[in-house]
Amino acid sequence: MLDPQARALIDLMVQRGVPPTHTLEPAQARRLYLERRGYTQPDPAPMAEVRELRAGAVPLRLYRPHAAAGTSAAPVLVYFHGGGWVIGDLDTHDVLCRQLALESGGVVVAVDYRLGPEHRFPAAADDCVAATRWVRGHAGELGLDPARLAVGGDSAGGNLAAVTCLALREAGDALPGFQLLIYPATDMRAVAPSHEHNGQGYLLTRDSIAYYRGHYLADAAQWTDWRASPLLADSHRGLPPALVLTAGYDPLRDEGLQYADALSAAGVSAQYVCFERQVHGFITMGRVIDEARTAVTLCAAALRRAWGG
Repeated sequence: MLDPQARALIDLMVQRGVPPTHTLEPAQARRLYLERRGYTQPDPAPMAEVRELRAGAVPLRLYRPHAAAGTSAAPVLVYFHGGGWVIGDLDTHDVLCRQLALESGGVVVAVDYRLGPEHRFPAAADDCVAATRWVRGHAGELGLDPARLAVGGDSAGGNLAAVTCLALREAGDALPGFQLLIYPATDMRAVAPSHEHNGQGYLLTRDSIAYYRGHYLADAAQWTDWRASPLLADSHRGLPPALVLTAGYDPLRDEGLQYADALSAAGVSAQYVCFERQVHGFITMGRVIDEARTAVTLCAAALRRAWGG
């Protein structure tokens, strides 16, 4: 059964004639995504510090909760927002980053990576890898502990977090200690059964997936590149422990499960949790969907454990 609160939100969007993303130009889609956040997202939690930074050309935003204000070596989550590599920014995920910082007790650094179609694959992946390296390299001056660095993201951001871990492993760099993958896209071929079962009627649709993919990737030959489809990497050995969280009424549900299974098969510690009655994108919707807050608390608890808290 679909969560009644999720059903009410979908019905309201239909009643109000909210246009499907795939019918909009990217600039329109970005504006509407930003405007809608006030209806579905909770009030922003107060922080001890919110600071704008740059990793070269990549804008960042640092969130320091009061629990981390008195330490010079706070744990840190480098966070990549969702939005299909086409929409979303630091502001669309400001509330979620604050929630994760508040409940985990660690610092969150959000990454404003480049978007398609203006900047196609692998620009977003390159920015996320560069930002993660930058945060680690500047940890001392930012009051962070580089030994307790995690990466995470939702949807496209979950894809980018997984890709960042693979890219750092391939380069022989220091790896994050943990990866938080919230309903991640892991296979650009979109062939998992959940794409058929959940492809229409639950916010994220087959049409919108094709729209996002088409604006991010130049052609189908790139779909099987592991920097786009981390599930298709030759090996998942040696990657950081993970929490993979999915939603039961999400086209991406099975891709998340497949990635958790791939990590487990490679000997990587992976937790998998599916919110069976939820839809894609629900974790940012705590004003109207109660289980969003449950999911945030679950993610924060996993981060605390990974950081030794």
